[in-house]
Amino acid sequence: MATAPIEPPRRLVRAIGDDPASPARAWLDSLPDRVAERLAAWELTLERVHEPGGRASLLVLVTQQDGTPAALKFPLPGRPGAEAEAAALARWDGWGAARLLQADLDSGALLIERLRGGVSLRSLPEAKALLEAAGTVRRLWVPPTEGHPFETLAARTDAAVDLLRERGAAVPSAAPLVDEAAELRRALPADASEEVLLHGAFRQGKVLAGHRTPWLAVGPRPVLGERAYDLVGLVLDRMEDLAAGTGAAAAARRRVTKLADSLDVDRDRLRGWTLIGAVEAGLRAATTDDRARGELLLEFATWL
Repeated sequence: MATAPIEPPRRLVRAIGDDPASPARAWLDSLPDRVAERLAAWELTLERVHEPGGRASLLVLVTQQDGTPAALKFPLPGRPGAEAEAAALARWDGWGAARLLQADLDSGALLIERLRGGVSLRSLPEAKALLEAAGTVRRLWVPPTEGHPFETLAARTDAAVDLLRERGAAVPSAAPLVDEAAELRRALPADASEEVLLHGAFRQGKVLAGHRTPWLAVGPRPVLGERAYDLVGLVLDRMEDLAAGTGAAAAARRRVTKLADSLDVDRDRLRGWTLIGAVEAGLRAATTDDRARGELLLEFATWL
């Protein structure tokens, strides 16, 4: 078993920043010790740190004692973290998602079935990718078990609206869209007719090629709510391709209709959640370092 120190990926280091007083920085600095402890406790052999990795977790590729490959994940604390992700993966038990092999909530470590990380649905033609994505996400929509740790979309409403208003203040031209998104964000959870377990961050890039089954979801940010919420990322996927073609607005609306109909979801509710998602992502991009993408996302919202 290898216990050599690990080096967190640059993308994760940049995302966390260098404030020594930040809890996230303290977590980042503790990762080498956390990894070494789990390697020893679970009798794992370190292969390598997954690069470039994400901005909210460390993923380490390992081999189990019997030679089976796996992925050791440490989600950043303070988000819908290890407990919720572990509970969701355990609830799905490999049905539509990577299988949870072990979890240690004290360290935040999750040992997960390893998939083919370099092959996602984004490698497929759009029509095929949407078909496979729909087949995958529908498997995840199950009732939660008793005593679950998941938040609901309704419980997040006030914080979501406050963030919309805060970011919207920095983009005055988007005020009408912000108003519409805020109104929808309050209305949709209030009259939803269902509450199932959702992936919470579903999109083509979150569905990877597997070994025991062709496609499996990874990286959930689980939440309870209506199914339409989980389709927003699919509507926004490959948005640049839509924008580059003729009739972009009509194409965006057709995508909403196609996804809603294929998964028996109300079109208007999917349109509403997509508008919220496009405005949220657009404001986030426009107020950070990707103004061009932010403007495109906000324009996409007007197409709906």
